Amino acid sequence: MKPNNYNDEIMTLTEVAEYLKISEVTTYKMMQSGKIPGFKIGRSWRIKREDLEHHIDSLKERK
Repeated sequence: MKPNNYNDEIMTLTEVAEYLKISEVTTYKMMQSGKIPGFKIGRSWRIKREDLEHHIDSLKERK
């Protein structure tokens, strides 16, 4: 098994909410509407940590 690369990490909705320090409900709504890039596996939302960090960087550049 290859070592886990930090940027390849797949985060759950709960982990994203904790990372952003927002509620899971808000995170769910933002992922569902496309405001946070994510994808569904079955009924569960997931996001690559690298994609989330790129998204945060793009928000910082908009200021």
